[in-house]
Amino acid sequence: MRLFIAIDFDDKSYFKEMQDQIPTDTAKLNLTGSYHLTLKFLGEVEDNKADMIKERLGKIKVEPFSVSTGNVGFFPSESHINVIWVGFKDNNKIIHLQEQVENSLMDLFKKEDRFHPHITLARVKFVKDKEKFVEILKNIKIKEKTFEIKNIKLIKSTLKPEGPVYEDLGVFS
Repeated sequence: MRLFIAIDFDDKSYFKEMQDQIPTDTAKLNLTGSYHLTLKFLGEVEDNKADMIKERLGKIKVEPFSVSTGNVGFFPSESHINVIWVGFKDNNKIIHLQEQVENSLMDLFKKEDRFHPHITLARVKFVKDKEKFVEILKNIKIKEKTFEIKNIKLIKSTLKPEGPVYEDLGVFS
């Protein structure tokens, strides 16, 4: 099964408002319908490892904290956009939580090379007018919003033709 560990954000209307500002006339996009911040992507995992992962995540003490949204950005670069995302103003507590996840699973999974806290808004398939597209992205209006983080989730992702289907396998606080 395909697994990842994430912070889940369920205010869909907030993120949808940002997505609605992404120009669909100058690019072919896959818009995200689920808004989460992936702390660690585990990939394909044998079913019998899931209980061990849950046990280790259960030992992490998630101290509740607040985080506020920041800017819209893109990966990997302005000249070659694959992903459009929204970031956060102060990442320190998110990064600390991600490090706890890494440390709890370090003998089971390879450590992430880079971690950049973000929520994916869209995946970009093709851009017709890159200059216009980038200009519009840079001018997306963001109303800062603060979210309370109280837990992390182990999530199963099943890939379907219409997009991924997510199932929570565990919630840890």
